[in-house]
Amino acid sequence: MFAEVLPKDKVSKVQELQHAGERVGMVGDGVNDAPALVSADVGVAIGAGTEVAVEAGDIVLVRSDPRDVPRIVRLSRASYRKMVQNLWWAAGYNVVAIPLAAGVLARQGIVLSPAIGAVLMSLSTVIVAVNAQLLRRETI
Repeated sequence: MFAEVLPKDKVSKVQELQHAGERVGMVGDGVNDAPALVSADVGVAIGAGTEVAVEAGDIVLVRSDPRDVPRIVRLSRASYRKMVQNLWWAAGYNVVAIPLAAGVLARQGIVLSPAIGAVLMSLSTVIVAVNAQLLRRETI
């Protein structure tokens, strides 16, 4: 973590960290921060900052409180976990139910009617939507 870096050194510091294999997040609010915000992997602009900084940032803090940055990280991690969970749920359904509805195991006497497959697909969509809504319960 670096603070009070001179304006002329901000982009080079970001690039130095990136060349070392680090993922870089830059938080800034001024015109002199805009190039570093663009160069960073994630640019976080302070909402009360200059328009140039706000345009350069990937994320804009509406409350203009840099202490919200750790909350952004926790929210992004929680969102990613939900996306992975939903992907597994949807993929699991597709791997199992679609071949059964297509009759892959019909010779073994296992057949899933297309109507039941459609109901299960609807249920899968509902489960994915409910799981996504559970993100609201995360403490961030």
